[in-house]
Amino acid sequence: MDESLLNKSVGEIMSKKLISADPSTTIFQIAKMMEQGVGAILVKKDSVPAGIITDRDFAIRIAANKYDWNTTVDKVASYPLKTIDIGESVLTAAKIMSTQKIRKVAVVDQNKIVGIITSTDVVNLIATTTK
Repeated sequence: MDESLLNKSVGEIMSKKLISADPSTTIFQIAKMMEQGVGAILVKKDSVPAGIITDRDFAIRIAANKYDWNTTVDKVASYPLKTIDIGESVLTAAKIMSTQKIRKVAVVDQNKIVGIITSTDVVNLIATTTK
């Protein structure tokens, strides 16, 4: 495998499409948002992204604990939000995901969230460049 591809910056492969919700949003409302193919939603506190809820949270945390659909997202989201600088390498992002057992990391540029990188992004990068 070409090592240089893992040295690409996360900014080169991140998704810029960000969806966020207020902490008072219900998990039913979050599920309806995710129904459109969204895998993660940032949860804002005081208008600043502070946490994240993912499709995996629904499969594991919400279903296993039988949360009521009216439960607010702030009760089930993961805090604090894990971030990585836009200039960091894809390899660094992969190491963060691996060591922290997470699949999505918010990308920041000058303390502002500008995107998200996922484990799928990393796999797709490897798959498309090693054919």
